[in-house]
Amino acid sequence: MIEEIDLNLERAVLIGVITKEQNEEKSKEYLDELEFLTFTAGGNAIKRFTQKMDMPNPKTFIGTGKMEEVRQFIEDNDIGTAIFDDELSAAQERNISKILNVKVLDRTNLILDIFAQRAKTSYARTQVELAQCEYLLPRLKGMWTHLERQRGGIGMRGPGETEIETDRRIVRDKITLLKERIKTIDKQMAVQRGNRGKMVRVALVGYTNVGKSTLMNVISKSDVFAENKLFATLDTTVRKVVIKNLPFLLTDTVGFIRKLPTQLVDSFKSTLDEVREADLLLHVVDISHHNFEEHIESVEKILGEIDCGDKPTIMVFNKIDAYEAEPFEADDLETERTSMHYSLEEWKKTWMNKVGNNALFISALNKENIEDFKARIYDEVRDIHITRFPYNHFLYPDYKEAQE
Repeated sequence: MIEEIDLNLERAVLIGVITKEQNEEKSKEYLDELEFLTFTAGGNAIKRFTQKMDMPNPKTFIGTGKMEEVRQFIEDNDIGTAIFDDELSAAQERNISKILNVKVLDRTNLILDIFAQRAKTSYARTQVELAQCEYLLPRLKGMWTHLERQRGGIGMRGPGETEIETDRRIVRDKITLLKERIKTIDKQMAVQRGNRGKMVRVALVGYTNVGKSTLMNVISKSDVFAENKLFATLDTTVRKVVIKNLPFLLTDTVGFIRKLPTQLVDSFKSTLDEVREADLLLHVVDISHHNFEEHIESVEKILGEIDCGDKPTIMVFNKIDAYEAEPFEADDLETERTSMHYSLEEWKKTWMNKVGNNALFISALNKENIEDFKARIYDEVRDIHITRFPYNHFLYPDYKEAQE
């Protein structure tokens, strides 16, 4: 049954594969996320198609029979866009476009498009444009005639719309220009970071849509844009926060996601510098999401890639107000009790217990346990500050008490 979300949204179908590395459950989880990405970009996922394969077809990603099934559905239901869950090669994209005769996007292109929509500052727009150009460069051959048939919408924002007639030389020149522009802004941002003095820096990191911006608003009493969509904020926001009498800098950073395009990691290097230079990381986790442990792994993987895996980190499990365990009947002999059935108290006794007082459980939206959160952050920031400025301990009324 086809469910409509909004008649004004762009109609799309989602396509994924089930392989040895990506089982049926994992494939469904990725397609759930792809559907949320599609909605964030302004699309309505009308139907999903999946196929079991040893590996994706090198020519058309999915098999001939499944491709014909997709083509027929697209033709019968006035679908304008086909979105694939994995990155397509230039050849795959061209071949699929000829068969389906609609706009063809992959996960990377979709994420780039969302970033193009969300970028507000000139710096963020420059970073996104660089990532888009690097993505487009190997796909230029035979691509522009396909794009000329389109009328904007998802995947068509940014350089793709205005540079249909471009060639590799022009795109390479543009990439060089954008990189130079980013270098200039990087120097300015490095000076700005240096001008902030020796204040302790705390950075919010985490998967996209876990509530980092909402938490930022609660703690800093500011008004950072927050929305229940993926990548609601791209531009790094830095606020001076004072807890008791102790000031420090709090940074809200771009959210991470599984299968994050390498082009974005590279072009957003400077944004991630805020994470690198932080003294303390607050890893915010949406504990109400049934796959939050995988989200933690994804974030930790990216932190490792940018050499931040060893930084002092406090795990902040957010959205406890929305957490619901799967119901379990004790006399149900067929169903095995797993972590999906754990209560919050049971979760706290698992590996989270080893994290100790570096695991906090809050609801930023309802401000639940926020005072405990502030007290823990205060203790950590104070210890960092005292280590850095050992003769300034008289600033802290509870310093003597803390030493006893």
